[in-house]
Amino acid sequence: MFRHPPGRFTVRMTSTTADEITPRPAPFWTAPVIATVLLAVLWPAALFFGGLSAMATDACGPDDCSSGLMTSLSVIYGTLSYGGLFSAAAYVAAWALPRERRWSALRSWTAIAALLPPGLVLLLVFTLPAP
Repeated sequence: MFRHPPGRFTVRMTSTTADEITPRPAPFWTAPVIATVLLAVLWPAALFFGGLSAMATDACGPDDCSSGLMTSLSVIYGTLSYGGLFSAAAYVAAWALPRERRWSALRSWTAIAALLPPGLVLLLVFTLPAP
């Protein structure tokens, strides 16, 4: 009669450790790459629509428009001017932080911070108050 070698058809029970159950963190470059892709889309759109937002004063002229509209336009142009510097600094910081696990949260937050100025400009442009 034929006998199977020992252990060939048996299941070996192993215990799982916490290291085997916890998911692996995302690679260090995930947040900066996502920010790069989004910034490549958001900044041109923010510049285009922010530049066109001055046409919102065509119906009333710059002197007779509501103060809410003029305030929004001032914030849009200020964000386009100074927000670009902030966004560039946060973007460079997201790529320049050390590639260690303990810096991953700060790297993610700086990548998100780089997206805030163009996002704010687009939000303000699409919610301009009535002239």
